[in-house]
Amino acid sequence: MANKSVYTVAQINSYIKNMFTQDYLLRNLCVKGEVSNCKYHTSGHIYFTLKDAKGTLSCVMFAGFRKGLKFRMEEGQQVLVSGTVDVYERDGKYQLYAREIELSGAGALYERYEQLKRELAERGMFAEQYKQPIPRYIHTLGVVTAPTGAAVRDIIQIVKRRNPYVQIILYPALVQGEGAAPSIVNGIRALEQMGVDVMIVGRGGGSIEDLWAFNEEIVAQAVFDCTVPVISAVGHETDTTIIDYVADLRAPTPSAAAELAVAEITRLFSELQDYVIRLNGAMENKLGAERMRTEWYGMRFKLLSPESQIREKRMTAIRLMETMQETMQKRLLFDRHKVALYAERLKGLSPLDKLSQGFSYVADVSGKTVTDVGQVETGDALCIQVKNGRIFTQVTGKEAENP
Repeated sequence: MANKSVYTVAQINSYIKNMFTQDYLLRNLCVKGEVSNCKYHTSGHIYFTLKDAKGTLSCVMFAGFRKGLKFRMEEGQQVLVSGTVDVYERDGKYQLYAREIELSGAGALYERYEQLKRELAERGMFAEQYKQPIPRYIHTLGVVTAPTGAAVRDIIQIVKRRNPYVQIILYPALVQGEGAAPSIVNGIRALEQMGVDVMIVGRGGGSIEDLWAFNEEIVAQAVFDCTVPVISAVGHETDTTIIDYVADLRAPTPSAAAELAVAEITRLFSELQDYVIRLNGAMENKLGAERMRTEWYGMRFKLLSPESQIREKRMTAIRLMETMQETMQKRLLFDRHKVALYAERLKGLSPLDKLSQGFSYVADVSGKTVTDVGQVETGDALCIQVKNGRIFTQVTGKEAENP
């Protein structure tokens, strides 16, 4: 032992650190692995472990590099870590000092999906004011999907069942793999030029890689620019793609899209029949009301017409004349009876009647009635009125009597 060199722990750790520093590979490398024991420290640093089936590697990302991290690290994520492997001299352990971290595989695609989703939302492509209404009744239905597969079969079957009069125009597009996105865009533009009433764009279910063509920006832009209402129908109900947010209407499945696009014709016929019954009933009610109104106006016209007015006035004049005649007859009869009564009463007071009974009327020559013997003197001429004439005489004498 005496002849051997003795080193301190710090010297060994420094030597090993120097070896790591001189190794170019360890200065800039990319490591793929699964995140484990991830901890976000209050200082802003992130401590975690990368592992695979055969080993583990301690890692740290200092707070200064976190601004480039576009997602929150969680247990079990597959990531690609770029950085430097170096020795921490104090603890005598090596670790990976991360500068960049990206999701790997499906995780990376999901990150691209979220990033594009945020960008398109900021550009207003998801806004409700740009959504076009889906026509209730259509003549032509455009479908952009694969020419084979369950999706197109389900769409055709449901459309024929709901309304066999709707024409289906299929654009056979690639929906997966290289060239799928341009193929879908070409299909949307071709059906738009043909002037279909509604368009279904979609495919059956699959992984995020399988559905990725519907997450491409060019496809989202084509859906947004399309003047024909677009219904997205990608995957199963739980699958959501970018065009689901851009489309005018999202359907959970291709079958549901066909039901949303095509109205059921039997229900339409039933509604039309109900409308016919309601319209006929309303027309009958209206005609009945107008008929009664016309009859009422007819009656008023008859009552207010000149002929009716003249007839009415004539009847009124006749009734007034008859009433006047009856009144006059009654008045004449009453007055005639009254005159007879007065005649009977006057008959008892009539001088002629008295004269007929043997009485006479005496007057002097001036016509003054003589009622007292003191009114005449012997020799005066007198006129005596009897029932059939007058007698002229002269007073030869007079004699007063006491009654």
